[in-house]
Amino acid sequence: MKVGVFTALLSQQPLAGALDKLAAMGIHTVELGTGNYPGDAHCPLSLLDDQHARNTFQHLVADHRATISALSCHGNPLHPDPTRAARDREVSRRTILLAEKLGVKTVVEFSGCPGDSPQATHPNWVTCAWPPEYRELLTWQWEKVVVPYWTEHAKFAEDHGVRIAIEMHPGFVVYSPETLLRLRHIAGPSVGCNLDPSHLFWQGIDPIAAVRVLSDAIYHVHAKDTQMYAANLPRTGVLDTKPYTEERTRGWMFRTCGYGHGTEWWKEFVSTLRMFGYDGVLSIEHEDSLLSAEEGLRKAAAFLNELVIGEQPGAAWWV
Repeated sequence: MKVGVFTALLSQQPLAGALDKLAAMGIHTVELGTGNYPGDAHCPLSLLDDQHARNTFQHLVADHRATISALSCHGNPLHPDPTRAARDREVSRRTILLAEKLGVKTVVEFSGCPGDSPQATHPNWVTCAWPPEYRELLTWQWEKVVVPYWTEHAKFAEDHGVRIAIEMHPGFVVYSPETLLRLRHIAGPSVGCNLDPSHLFWQGIDPIAAVRVLSDAIYHVHAKDTQMYAANLPRTGVLDTKPYTEERTRGWMFRTCGYGHGTEWWKEFVSTLRMFGYDGVLSIEHEDSLLSAEEGLRKAAAFLNELVIGEQPGAAWWV
């Protein structure tokens, strides 16, 4: 197992500078954004149409002894605004084509979220089963929007030798192991998950238990933590819609690895991933508003490098 970094947190630096910085921390595996929410600072989709630029890019990565764990294009391909949906879908489609050319096997995406009707202008995330119109809406969303798109898109990825790792994220139709497995049952094995424990913690889902539920559907892992604030939860509950920067009054917030849960928890998480067949990357993602990107990256790298030891000649990976 390797420690990697989702380089969106280093988007102000050129790729060469980001790779140099990471190499100094002992990290040589990167996840690169290609557009939509993460942006494309280090891996623009123009590479798809320019073989010379693509060769230069690949040489740059190789010269830094780096590997790419995934291309990421988190967006909302089911957005009720047809222009927005078409844009995000095209980014996803082109990302899969670029991944194929680069020899990258995994693309990380969101499932997306439709609106509440064909006339809607904003997404509508259903969070409860009653009143009954919510169940009716959820059925419409899955049957009329989710299934048609993801059946076709998963086949497109499969045809190009790429697997899609859906990040289970509240606000979208896939936000839990159950909803991920529902989509996987519909779309087939080219769809799995990008397991980010930070999004599960605050929903009351134990990420270690989730590994056992998801098993071989885990295609990629984000390394990000969440801290729960017991003093605020009686007032806010977990569905806290205040900005992440209002740390003093939120019920929970995203933290750098080790700041929400300690070494023992992360050791067990990594060990359980290995037990269920995942031997890929722990890709550091920074969204901790109490630490700068530089601080968060260095602390997470140091923390995880203590847990994950690289492959030894003639030996297995050890945690």
